[in-house]
Amino acid sequence: PRRVPIDLLDTPVAARLRVDKWLWAARFFKTRGLAQEAVEGGRVRFVVAGVVGDRIKASREVRPDDMLQIQVGDLIWLVTIRGLSDK
Repeated sequence: PRRVPIDLLDTPVAARLRVDKWLWAARFFKTRGLAQEAVEGGRVRFVVAGVVGDRIKASREVRPDDMLQIQVGDLIWLVTIRGLSDK
């Protein structure tokens, strides 16, 4: 059986979104495919309690108040998600 983190069970589906889809909608990448490649390439990581985490999968869901470290070229952003949009 697949294990689901307990905090995800308390989060409504409308308040969650795939990280690759959010990165594309937030315009960090021009296409969703580029966003997916960046995530799979380790250039997008979750930040928990100020510590940058390990690589994540493109299917990982994000929620408001999650923090991400995003690297595009030489730029590195530390971003707090304030809202979700898939368009």
